[in-house]
This record gives sequence, C-alpha cells and structure tokens, in this order.
Amino acid sequence: MKHSNISIFVPHVGCPHKCTFCDQNTISGAQHLPHGDDVREICTRALSEVRSPENTEIAFFGGSFTAIPHDYMTELLSAAHEFVGEGRFRGIRCSTRPDCITPEILFELKAAGVTAIELGAQSMDDEVLALNERGHTAQEVINACELIRAFGIELGLQMMIGLYGSTPEKEWETIRAIHALRPDTVRIYPVVVLEGTKLAELLKSGEYVPFDFDTAVDIAASAMVMFEGDGIRVIKCGLHASEFVEHDMVGGFYHPAFREICETVIYRHNMEFELKNCGHMSDTAVFAVSPSCISKAVGHGRANIEYFRERGIALKITGDESVPKYRCELRR
Repeated sequence: MKHSNISIFVPHVGCPHKCTFCDQNTISGAQHLPHGDDVREICTRALSEVRSPENTEIAFFGGSFTAIPHDYMTELLSAAHEFVGEGRFRGIRCSTRPDCITPEILFELKAAGVTAIELGAQSMDDEVLALNERGHTAQEVINACELIRAFGIELGLQMMIGLYGSTPEKEWETIRAIHALRPDTVRIYPVVVLEGTKLAELLKSGEYVPFDFDTAVDIAASAMVMFEGDGIRVIKCGLHASEFVEHDMVGGFYHPAFREICETVIYRHNMEFELKNCGHMSDTAVFAVSPSCISKAVGHGRANIEYFRERGIALKITGDESVPKYRCELRR
C-alpha cells in the first residue's frame, strides 16, 4: 500500500533561529497555529476519508516541532495520539532541527506514538550552514541521526540545493554525507527565494548568485538516482505547487513539476547512455521501462520524445515489469 500523510503545519514558532531562506507561513500556506481540537477535527475527518489508515501517519510539519513550547508540543501530541493504533493511523511523523533532538525529547516522542522524525539538515557543509544562519553544524546532524536510530524511530533527512555559499561540489559533499547516514527517506528541496527573507536581500544586492536552473535539476536528478538505487526513498523533490510561493518568490529554482523535470532528465541520460553504448544507428529507438514510469520516460510535457525527435530518432516507450525504476532497456 502507498504511504500517505495527514499533514498538519505548525508555522514558525519557538524555533531558535531565522534562517536566511525561511518564511514558513508562505511555504506551508498556514495562517494560524493549530491546537489540540484542530488536530482532533482533522484526524476525525481523515479517518472517514483515508482508504488505508494503517499506512498513514499524522505528520506535524513546519521544521521545528521539538523547538516549540513544551506544553504546546504536548497538546498536539496528545491529541494526535488518540488516533494512533487499533485500526486507526499507523503513527505520528514530525520534522525538526538537528540541534533540538535529545534523549529526553526522544523518550517523550516515542511514548506519544511518534514513528518517524525528519531532520532539516539542509547542508552538510559547515560554512554553508553558517552563512545561512542555520545555528547548527554538520556534526550535530550526525549526532541527532545516531540518537534517532538508537530509539528505533524511522529517520528522514531534508536537504536544500542552491543555498547561499554553496557550489555544485559542495552539493555533492552533502549528498554523499547524507547517503552515508543511511536515512530511510530523503526530501530534496531546491532553494526558492521568498520576498521578505534575508536571502532575498542577498539576491537583490548581488551577493547571492544562484547557479542556473539546469544545474539544480541535474544535481537533484543525480541525487535521486543515488538515493533510490540504495533503497533510500526520495519522498519529495521540489516544493509543492502553491499560490503563496508563486506570489512571493523572487528567485531560485521553483517549478510546480520540479520532480517530473528531474525524472525526465534521469531517463534522458539513461537512454542516451544506452544508445551510445550499443552504437545504435536506427532512426527509431524502443525502450522498455517499468510500467509505472512510462510517463516519466516520455518526459514532462513529452520533453524526451521531442528531444530525441530533434536528433532524428523516433522514441517509443513500452512497459516491462522486470525493468527497475529509473532504468531503461533498449529493445530495438
């Protein structure tokens, strides 16, 4: 069964730092703080609508769940816990900062039914973390991961591509470092510069010069292949489509179909490799891919069909259950 979340956004409250890129209200679209009764209402409604609650988690997103006032965190957890187990939801997921994880907090989270914790690592380069005012180091990410693993809680890591002070080389250092931590899941967020943030000021002054969109796509696509190839699920790539983000963004790498664009590039590169490797000379190429990935191989907006057509090759895609995700096999 496909995993799903009942997402409850806890806007920027209690977080000890304001990162250069941060505007949680715009990112989430949240307008007010949820309270216990809000959680109960959301979960009650979801129980009547979700087909497989046993594969669904109540998810507190916003980036700093364990940094919010303790009484408020307890209120939210207590309300959510009423809907966990015995035919109800599988558990509770939350996202937080690496420097807001302690054994005491983890004891409390696990007792409340938390089954997964996502850490906003963002980068594993200390200089990039400092320039973006994250308030933690790469070592604190490693320490938090080890603690979460020790408590038997599912581990997720979040990274951002294109932060102030980063380079493609530093992005790959982060990707390799996250891969070495062996999280269960990863979220890849290309930087989106929002009005009113320090990053927007740096962009307008010319101090922050992002690399180009295609570079961000190539880095994200390569990271997806690396993670997924080793069983690390990439559960998000790009910000979700949002009228708030589209209204407030002043730069960065936002696209409502960012993941689909990355998957288009993955298949394009793989098909080009196969054609070159076998010395393909025909004006038609038939590739087999996983049936669930046919649209990805065709490409966002049929981009791969057009790409190969411009190079004199009529591309045809067929489904084959034996072909793994992101792989392709040249049939003729």
